[in-house]
Amino acid sequence: MLQIRYKHVLLLSISAVFVVAVFFLREDISSVSRPIIEEVHDKISPPPELPKKPKYKETSSVPYPPVKENFPLAQAAHSAADLPPIPSWNAPPKPHVEEKTPLFIGFTRNWRVLQQVVVSYITAGWPAEDIYVIENTGVMDSNKNGLLSLQNPFFLNHTRLNMLGVNVIQTPTLFTFAQLQNFYLYTSIQKKWDYYFWSHMDIIVASYEDRDPPATPEQPAPHHEEPHKFRSVYQNCLLALRKTLALPKTEPWAMRFFSYDRLALVNVQTFIDVGGWDTLIPFYTTDCDMHFRLSDSGYSIEEVPVGMVYDVAASLDDLVVMYRQQPGSGPGPFKVPLQPTFKDPNVIEAELQAIADSEAKAAHDGLNSTLLETRQEDLIPRQDDWHEDTAIPSPSQSFLDLLHTYDAITASKHASSRGRNTWQARATGGKGEPFYRDSAGFETGIQMTIEHGRRVFGQKWGHRDCDLPQQGLHVGDEWRVVQDWE
Repeated sequence: MLQIRYKHVLLLSISAVFVVAVFFLREDISSVSRPIIEEVHDKISPPPELPKKPKYKETSSVPYPPVKENFPLAQAAHSAADLPPIPSWNAPPKPHVEEKTPLFIGFTRNWRVLQQVVVSYITAGWPAEDIYVIENTGVMDSNKNGLLSLQNPFFLNHTRLNMLGVNVIQTPTLFTFAQLQNFYLYTSIQKKWDYYFWSHMDIIVASYEDRDPPATPEQPAPHHEEPHKFRSVYQNCLLALRKTLALPKTEPWAMRFFSYDRLALVNVQTFIDVGGWDTLIPFYTTDCDMHFRLSDSGYSIEEVPVGMVYDVAASLDDLVVMYRQQPGSGPGPFKVPLQPTFKDPNVIEAELQAIADSEAKAAHDGLNSTLLETRQEDLIPRQDDWHEDTAIPSPSQSFLDLLHTYDAITASKHASSRGRNTWQARATGGKGEPFYRDSAGFETGIQMTIEHGRRVFGQKWGHRDCDLPQQGLHVGDEWRVVQDWE
């Protein structure tokens, strides 16, 4: 028995010695191998580099002149009573006509242009309470709560529009053109409107004050011995609406254009019947798609003259001239400039380029240029001096003066070397304000979205241009036709 016990003790001792030896051997190996492994790892994976510095695009050092209020009288007004009265010959009917006449005007950027079109409609006879500005800025309640500045491209003055008597409806988020059009349709369905008018914001409307409307098959030109029968823009739109609503059911209608779709009348049910606007085509050519589907489905679209509609990209310096008010008359001492004026954006941009070129040359020559400080003030649109001691032109002359200026603003838009819609990206401020977007970057994104929509249109119809009927296409051919371009 004793021998067996010794054997067990001996085995246990040997096992303990083995365990201790393995432990110390492992530590020795680990201490020797760790620096070797780390050295190998360092050679295989070098230490991480510092983050790269982005290379920024070159930008102009010369800012566009700051945005100025283009209705100073309204800015200083405490209520609608402080504004001039609407020209009596253009005043809307009171009481309101039996028909509902809602007018949608969409807004995303450029408050000056938006305020101009609203005032032009009001002074051309459209009831202010029937005008609905659709705030499609994507800034949530920031404008409603007065959180954006005038320099912000997406600034909209809710207080001003309410004082003018105009309604404001906010979209839940930023919509494309096609989505905005469907929002008009949706809003009309919710309000149980069978039809609605809609207008672009970059226009000015004016009544035919010195002439008869152009003749149409439904409305021939009057005899020369008949006196000029005046109707405001609103009255002519109302007349076109009544004639359209009186059509028999055998003549279904979709739209009435009053200057293409710069001002248009829409039949809600026909737009529902064809499925609304195709939101896969966000901007340009979506109108070609929609109007083709309507006409090919048998719904009429006709052009009706109701007034003068000017396609513009700039604003009058002071909108008070649209009221044609004389000093001392009306509720308050209103004063009207002798001539309506505007600052041509093309001239401003040319002068800005000259300043930028001069600064670049001065920097190259090592000079300390002060050209910007001395010239910037000249670029800011200014209100003409008031002329209280000069006779105010007659209404007809004031009307012709307005038309002359509207013609000049229209010509400026179409003469721009940078395209027709530079007015949308003219303001560049607002940094640090809620939902801030870089103006140039936003415009770049819009242009990319426009190009995407053009490609979708081409794939949808197999043809890139708007002449779809001439290609023998019909509703039902969507996405089925082989593309006809290389």
